Amino acid sequence: MVEGRITRGTTGVNRLRRVDRWIATLPVLRQTADPLVVDLGYGASATTSLELQSRLARVRPEVEVIGIEIDPDRVSRASQDARPGVSFRLGGFEVPLPAGRKATVIRALNVLRQYDESEVHKAWDRMLARLQPGGILVEGTCNEVGRVCCWINLDAAGPQSLTVSLRLEGLGKPSIVAERLPKALIHRNVPGERIHEFLAALDRHWQVNAPLSVYGPSQRWIATVEGMRADGWPVLGTKSRWRLGELTIAWDAIGPR
Repeated sequence: MVEGRITRGTTGVNRLRRVDRWIATLPVLRQTADPLVVDLGYGASATTSLELQSRLARVRPEVEVIGIEIDPDRVSRASQDARPGVSFRLGGFEVPLPAGRKATVIRALNVLRQYDESEVHKAWDRMLARLQPGGILVEGTCNEVGRVCCWINLDAAGPQSLTVSLRLEGLGKPSIVAERLPKALIHRNVPGERIHEFLAALDRHWQVNAPLSVYGPSQRWIATVEGMRADGWPVLGTKSRWRLGELTIAWDAIGPR
């Protein structure tokens, strides 16, 4: 039985480019014997699945992407654009895959926004059960043009980190990402919750480092992330990621209380 509800189907060219390039860095994608990646809830067209395969093929040429949608009409339309390495099938959180295979990575972007927070963990568990050993579930949200993104990295043990990825040019405050937080966090952005404290600290460091804007927004962002780390926030990753407008932080520091 197909599990889930039909989404609005909003999609667009390059909307998920930020999360795609992050997925391309995952060690499991390079190490697995079966590089199978699922684009769950790809929307009204095949665009995001096709782009995902093209980007991941640069680091793993034999990668296979399967787009899964709960709407039969969307599957029918997308299947007209199938090509070697990209196919489409009907399904939901049960993640139906051929011949008993399991996914290396499942990307579920802009899928859980319409659900209640109480439904999130069940959906996570269903998707996590469809991963290979060491596989990763990437679940999150972005705005319509992909310039404000946020996603959770989960493995068999549950959520491990949160990544914020922003277009730095013209950025007012990093906390603009609050409106795009994943469902597990979006209602937790209130005083007393760790995610609220995190976003407030991020805004504060961004403002303190405003003078560095003369050297470009990337330098201002790097200084902001370094300031967060100096304050004791468990920031992950290196400057090579920060320059892209990313910040990844351990889940235990920002998860719901």
